[in-house]
Amino acid sequence: MSNEKSATPATVAASTSGSQSSAPRITGSEAVIRTLEKLGVTDVFGLPGGAILPTYDPLLDSESINHILVRHEQGAGHAAEGYALVTGKVGVCIATSGPGATNLITALADANMDSVPMVAITGQVGSKVLGTDAFQEADIVGMTMPVTKHSFMATSPEDIPRIMAEAFHIAATGRPGPVLVDITKDAQQGLMTFDWPVDMQLRGYRPVVRGHNKQVKEAAKLLAAAEQPVLYVGGGTLRAHASEELAGLVRTTDAPVVTTLTARGAFPDSDPHHLGMPGMHGSVPAVTSMQKADLIVALGARFDDRVTGHVESFAPHAKVVHVDVDPAEISKIRVADVPIVGDLKAVIPDLIDAVSELQRENGRVDLSGWWAMLNRIKDEYPLGYVPTEDGLGSPQHVIRRIGELTGPEAVYVSGVGQHQMWSAQFIGYERPHQWLNSAGLGTMGYCVPAAMGAKVGNPDRVVWAIDGDGCFQMTNQELATCVLNDIPIKVAVINNSSLGMVRQWQTLFYDGRYSNTHLDTGHDSRRIPDFVKLAEAYGCAAFRCSNDDEVDETIRKALEINDRPVLIDFTVSPDAMVWPMVPAGVSNDAIQIAKDTSPDWDGEE
Repeated sequence: MSNEKSATPATVAASTSGSQSSAPRITGSEAVIRTLEKLGVTDVFGLPGGAILPTYDPLLDSESINHILVRHEQGAGHAAEGYALVTGKVGVCIATSGPGATNLITALADANMDSVPMVAITGQVGSKVLGTDAFQEADIVGMTMPVTKHSFMATSPEDIPRIMAEAFHIAATGRPGPVLVDITKDAQQGLMTFDWPVDMQLRGYRPVVRGHNKQVKEAAKLLAAAEQPVLYVGGGTLRAHASEELAGLVRTTDAPVVTTLTARGAFPDSDPHHLGMPGMHGSVPAVTSMQKADLIVALGARFDDRVTGHVESFAPHAKVVHVDVDPAEISKIRVADVPIVGDLKAVIPDLIDAVSELQRENGRVDLSGWWAMLNRIKDEYPLGYVPTEDGLGSPQHVIRRIGELTGPEAVYVSGVGQHQMWSAQFIGYERPHQWLNSAGLGTMGYCVPAAMGAKVGNPDRVVWAIDGDGCFQMTNQELATCVLNDIPIKVAVINNSSLGMVRQWQTLFYDGRYSNTHLDTGHDSRRIPDFVKLAEAYGCAAFRCSNDDEVDETIRKALEINDRPVLIDFTVSPDAMVWPMVPAGVSNDAIQIAKDTSPDWDGEE
């Protein structure tokens, strides 16, 4: 398998020896490519245009950088995200000025919400015409400041290596995130002397790694004494590559674990300590455990509204320990009784040591009563679904069988909506970086390009793009990129001929008034487009599956094809719904397991 973690760019830069001060002068564009090479970049996704053209010329001569020509800049951004998430490296995308750069904004905002390390390099008009509304000029630095970790502009060729090194360091350290580097055309064309390594000038940027010892001990006291604790695990655990440390904390405390939408795979689904996903479409055991907990230990989680529901009624009896590398997240939504700022990979081992010391002194708290209640709920309210009654496929069955027939070594990427929730619920996640999705921003169009990037980063793994018929139509042009660059992803279009999650809300909250949600792509419709014909036109293998009896055979056919992308049009029922569900804005206590049906908690205390 491809390696899934690498040294940070800062480490690479610091360890690179030798100065090239005697080297001949080169252009700023050559410096861009040389800096990328020094930083260990091997794959980039991009689309050229006038303002970035000077940099595309020396890129042609690079022997170590593989450039993948996308069909839309948003695709480049999402591909860089997928690549970053499966490799642990910083993803890189390139675009030109104006509309090329603005097409990246959605991907940058997506990466910012989900803490994905990414550097976007954009060309810009010449510095002398900045602010004149020159052709294809756009203030991309100003536009992206709210949705990036930082945005740079380089107007001098001499600044390019330093700014690039700083961008990679910022993207990869602390709370990861996207960084923009905008380079004017004259900076690309101007001459400079390339020296490496560079001295970064990042005054005030010093992310805290180790947690404060006193706070760690206070957290340990609460955890060692809690009778109904829950480990609330967020995506920050995966970003910190702290899954092994998390497993150690579970062994030490015997506490139950819930994993958020971005944290699926941080802790194995098969472990009996795992209760599932919390929140709006979480499992009944996960949601209930948090509502009844006396202590919540939040690890790299941010108390998102989709997890908490009505904040004032969330976990009403629980004290909170909140560990996060980003101090801005702590107590932002739920006040932490014990806040700890630090990297989870460093903090969790310290917490384990502190808890273990208290256990040696005082013994281990008996959690048998807590587990008896939780196991009873697990037995009584397992995840399930009601088979469709219209003869069409059950989307939950389709997705479950994709996971079971492919296995945990594959990578699963989803779009946004019902199929996203079903993919989070019905595929078993056993390892980190097995599951990719757009969680915070909820970006339709994320799936196919992110899967493409994931396959480039992990070429030896099977990569499934599980998309909806609505999401798929936003970025399916990247199938051309996959075919031409030998990136054989497998695409499962969960085709209910509608914007499924919006339709579900219209069913439940708008009396079935389906305003502008029917897409005419599925069964008994005009099939515009016909996804099988579309995929074949792009050079993919393509199949259609219309009922549950054909699901296994069709998936097996797709798994046997590895020389080109494969698309399966799974025609499924538009009436299938995602359950459980907590309606927006109400207490998690109001979780429903079907329409107008809530669990019976009598005797559960």
